Parts: sequence; C-alpha cells; structure tokens
Amino acid sequence: MKKIFFAIIAVIGLLFLLFLRKNNEMNIIEVGDKVPNFILQDQNGKTFNLESELGSKMVIYFYPKNNTPACTKEACKFRDEYESFTDLDVKVIGISSDSVASHKKFEEKYNLPFLLLADIDNKVRGLFGVPKSMIFLPGRVTYVIDKNGIVRYIFNNQFGAEKHIVNALKKIKEL
Repeated sequence: MKKIFFAIIAVIGLLFLLFLRKNNEMNIIEVGDKVPNFILQDQNGKTFNLESELGSKMVIYFYPKNNTPACTKEACKFRDEYESFTDLDVKVIGISSDSVASHKKFEEKYNLPFLLLADIDNKVRGLFGVPKSMIFLPGRVTYVIDKNGIVRYIFNNQFGAEKHIVNALKKIKEL
C-alpha cells in the first residue's frame, strides 16, 4: 500500500515538473512590453491581424473554453459592459483554442458583440505566455493594451472570471 502511495506521489510530482517546464518555455509578456503580432480567424472566418489594429486601445482576454460556466459568465459580463468599453474607444477581443464554428455558436447563443478568435493550436497563447491553470486547463488572463501596442495591465485570475472586466475597465480609464 505504501509503494502505491509513493508511486502516485512520484507521478504527480513528475507531472507538476513537466507543467512548470512547459510554462517556462513560453514567452512571458509583461507590463511595458510591445504586444506580439499575430494573425487568427474570428468567429466569422475573417482574418484578424493584430498589427492592423494598432492605433486602437484593446482588451485581449484569453479564456479556457466556450460554453463552460466561468467562461460564459466572463463573456456575458464583457457583453453587458461592452458599451462602457466602446465609449472609451476600446476593442474587446476574446481568444480561446475553440474552433471558428464553436466561436460562432457561442457568439450567437449569448449575443456577444465583440471578436472571438480561434487559437486552435495555442500558438498565440504561447506568444503571450498565458500559463495553464493549476488543473492543467488553459489559463484565463486579460491584457489591456494602449494605442501604441504597449501592454499596460495584465490580470491573471483563474477563478474570478467576472473580475477581469471590472479590472480592465478600471485600468482603461486610467490610460
């Protein structure tokens, strides 16, 4: 029985070390850094190129998965506060590894007025250095970006999905 217990602990420890190593191999975007350029498809199948959006303030939020309870609350809170963002001339962009079709269904189901980008292979998540959560799901991180493409605020909170919107609005108003 002790051998099984220690074997389980060893496997968990090994998985945790692999998790840390994988996250350390990613880029880490910090406040003051220029946002990395990327190109992804939006929920309508249109190409989104971040470089062509420079000159606008943006909130880019990474979330784990469409139609999960926390991610739905987060998206709906961004929807409910969308006018507050647009009044401040801010674009809201959500990114997950879900497909274009999944994003389209999510947008229609919850009447989401902002872009959802399909990062199917998680390359953009890696460019930003968005870590996985402690339960190995894709992380939840929000970035506030100024007109020059400089990251002005980062909020990383896996379990407080609705706090991302409140904090982003507060930081945007300070810019």
